[in-house]
Amino acid sequence: MKLIYQHLLSFLLIIVTTVSIIGYAEIKSVTAQSYEQNYRRMDDYASSLGELVANDQKNGTIMLNSEFLDQLQFVLRGDDLHLHIFNSQGMQIYPKSRRLLRLKGNVFAALSHGEEIHIRNNNEEKSYLCHTKNSYTGVIVPWMRGHKIVGAIWLGSLVKDVERPIDTAKRNLINALIIALFVGLIMSAILSYYSTNKINRLSRAIKKVRSGNFDVQIKQKGNDEIDQLAASFNKMVRALKEYNQEVKSQEKRRDQFMADAAHEMRTPLTTINGILEGLQYDAIPEESKPKSIDLMRRETKRLIRLVNENLDYEKIRNNQINLSKTQFNASKVLEDVIIQLKQNADKANDQLKIEVPSELPIYADRDRLTQIVVNLVQNAIQFTTNGHILLSGRRITHGTKITVKDDGIGMNKEQMKYIFERFFKADPSRARLGTGESGLGLAIVSSLVKQHGGKVSVTSEMGQGAQFTITIYDQGYEQYLTK
Repeated sequence: MKLIYQHLLSFLLIIVTTVSIIGYAEIKSVTAQSYEQNYRRMDDYASSLGELVANDQKNGTIMLNSEFLDQLQFVLRGDDLHLHIFNSQGMQIYPKSRRLLRLKGNVFAALSHGEEIHIRNNNEEKSYLCHTKNSYTGVIVPWMRGHKIVGAIWLGSLVKDVERPIDTAKRNLINALIIALFVGLIMSAILSYYSTNKINRLSRAIKKVRSGNFDVQIKQKGNDEIDQLAASFNKMVRALKEYNQEVKSQEKRRDQFMADAAHEMRTPLTTINGILEGLQYDAIPEESKPKSIDLMRRETKRLIRLVNENLDYEKIRNNQINLSKTQFNASKVLEDVIIQLKQNADKANDQLKIEVPSELPIYADRDRLTQIVVNLVQNAIQFTTNGHILLSGRRITHGTKITVKDDGIGMNKEQMKYIFERFFKADPSRARLGTGESGLGLAIVSSLVKQHGGKVSVTSEMGQGAQFTITIYDQGYEQYLTK
């Protein structure tokens, strides 16, 4: 069943249930009130006749005479009232009947104790009256002299007369129910449409997202639960859009990395294969063989470096390496890096400078710190030509800060956003130029620094160079630990 029909049915059930409960209570109240008023009226008549009987007895009259009772019955019929009178033995003495009519034993016993008896319906209750064509309701009131019963009177009226207000209340209830159903049907249709329309809009938006449209946004006009769900949906779609863009970006960088890796592997493998074929067929002169073998060695090292970088990154990313952290002087490590990479800097006509104190305490893994600094300086060399590269270090509160600054090509904000991610290359063309950028160096730096409990940051502008800063904290003050 559709939701709009469920809402309609729910609203109508609520209306019917509410009207029924109220109507049932009202009918019960009207019924009780009608019968109570009738009993009270009968009691008043019976009490008045009882006083007449008592006065007559004082004057020596045994009972009201038949002529008076006939006149009284005539008057009471104007009110649709009927009376029966019984003597002290429970025998009916008025109106006269061919049959011997008397009160039942239990009824007469109750009357003898001065109790009044209310009869709701003579055809439904066991009373002295037999079943009649028309149902009667009324009271039987005893006439007492002291503690002794001297007679009794039954006053009654037709049940249909007493229940006339009840029938009117029932008709009013049915009319009210019909009107309530009609009005409720219209109102529930409006409310159901209002609610289900929001859900339908949400459903249509979900279908669009499922088909790949992440620009869907649902308009919100209220603050109910469905609007809150729509707000959450909008946030989810924005997050999915960002995630989808990120996945596409990652896939693009991965594809680029695979192409670069294939290119880098193919070049040295082609060189090695060519030299091997030349050696096999003695196509290489004897005096050129040492240079050819040296070239093979360099190309082999290049392949080993590319493979090792990938393996190393996977180990670092998956926390499969154990850091051997100790307290040592970082100045010596930084100076050794400058010496190690000076030849590479000279090839790019770059000037390497270092500014560190003679003592620069640091708590880190010495080999991994060397790897971090080498990658940062090598990255600066790759993106700087005829420029300057400054390696500096200083102490901060509970830690050591190392900075690599260059005046190379720099980066824009979009490049800085992904610079520490795997496969990302700020300038992919450099790979084709043979500079050896694999897109893993800075990703390795970021992972190693985080495993040290430190942090890494970058600032840069296009054409203004870049500055990378790593912070390694002292023992017991580590932060940003990877899990």
